[in-house]
Amino acid sequence: MHIRQKALLLSLIAPILLVITLLSSCRKEEDFLNTPVSLGFSQDTIIFDTVFTTIGSVTQWLKVYNLEKQPVRIDRIYMAGGSQSSYRININGKPGTSADNVELGSGDSLYIFVEVTVDPNNSNNPLILTDSIVFINQGKMQDVKLVAWGQDAHFIVPDKQIGNLPYRIVAAEGETVEWTNDKPWVIYGYAVVDSTALLRIDKGTRIHFHNGSGLWVYKGGSIKVEGTKDEPVTFQGDRLDPYYRDLPGQWDRIWLNEGSIDNEFNYAIIKNGFIGIQAEILQQPMGNKLVLNNTTIDNMSGRGLFTRAYTVEATNCLITNSGDITVYLAVGGSYDFRHTTIANYWTYGTRQIPALVLANYEINLGAGAIYTGDLTKAYFGNCIIYGTNKEEYVATDSFGGAFNYFFDHCLLKTITNPALNPAHFLGCITRNQELPSYNPNEKIFKDPNAGKWIPDSLSVLVDKGSKTVVSNAPVIPINIIEFDLKGDNRLLDTGPDIGAYEFLPGRK
Repeated sequence: MHIRQKALLLSLIAPILLVITLLSSCRKEEDFLNTPVSLGFSQDTIIFDTVFTTIGSVTQWLKVYNLEKQPVRIDRIYMAGGSQSSYRININGKPGTSADNVELGSGDSLYIFVEVTVDPNNSNNPLILTDSIVFINQGKMQDVKLVAWGQDAHFIVPDKQIGNLPYRIVAAEGETVEWTNDKPWVIYGYAVVDSTALLRIDKGTRIHFHNGSGLWVYKGGSIKVEGTKDEPVTFQGDRLDPYYRDLPGQWDRIWLNEGSIDNEFNYAIIKNGFIGIQAEILQQPMGNKLVLNNTTIDNMSGRGLFTRAYTVEATNCLITNSGDITVYLAVGGSYDFRHTTIANYWTYGTRQIPALVLANYEINLGAGAIYTGDLTKAYFGNCIIYGTNKEEYVATDSFGGAFNYFFDHCLLKTITNPALNPAHFLGCITRNQELPSYNPNEKIFKDPNAGKWIPDSLSVLVDKGSKTVVSNAPVIPINIIEFDLKGDNRLLDTGPDIGAYEFLPGRK
């Protein structure tokens, strides 16, 4: 055949072959499902827990399944964090942060490779880097979460689950474990101290919780927090950027059950969670005692201190600002609070419930039950119960049982006249805008909205405490209560000031 004829024949055949190839390789549009479908994933969360065993970069994979009997077209797959994300994805050999119109045959699957690059020594990084891969199909959105460590730290990652609660045992039965202050501890899920185990936390240790995470000291287990005035132990969320510095509700709670020995917190700062400390008996009393010395619980979206039938001794503590009850002592128990400031100036919404509630019962609407217990003792000496509500104190024993409480030289925001009830009040001062003695210009604290709970120079708190409250305290060594939360001696003048802080001229 002549060369010119061959060329003409090829020019006629080539378009036909191209059309045949396209028709054979492409599915018809009507083959694709045009309704939202649920894709299947090999995992719903990818945790990069090996970042620090490599040099900053780690790759993992995700498998995506089409569970339908027809092919589907995924409209878009993309990184939620976009181009600013520390993560990158590779879909069908194409790297980037997104892909459009990804086709997936009936019963087929595809691999997405995910890479994260982290400089673990960059102190400006978040402790945890989070993002997600988002899948959009006919308007339906699904996502797979990505978690990597942003800084060098001790990371507690869950390896077990009870219901919806993921956890990891950090101190096994009969074991004593110490957390040191060499680098931060980051908890993802719940860290659990098991029965008969003891967790010691060294001075200066920083503990950070991811969203919804917490610390659980199970029945028979114990915790000893050994902070000092200059090196307190801090419990807070894992977001370190300025926006989260004073944001409540970033983590769940510290949950204590009955202990084999006393649970003890010395110079601890617990802030920005849902519940600061929840202490309750799970089954039966077995040394269920909580000791709080020089401890601050602040800015909880729920409750600061919440107990059920527990024993608590608290000295020089500051329990402030919560969206619900600041200190709720329920189902009885035994309590001794001295030189403790309980104050609520919550600014994240309206608050109707008082700062302090004492009760020898609790109504559980979900279980349809009422739990009761004897309040054998609730002693408050040289304490403050104050806030922005008209009434910041409630004591209720609607279901009978022992109900013993006593306020000794305290300041209370209440309309109750303590002089009419000497069995429960001694030397107390009340303030309320409904009382004739109320002075709207009186300053109790230096600046509560800025977290300055020190008495103002003209505050009614100054020198109004009782020295007897200090001398008969069940505190060993006794000098814990002789000195205030800042370490200043409260017994050098006429009388100690009410609350956790002593007023000193020039103190900020």
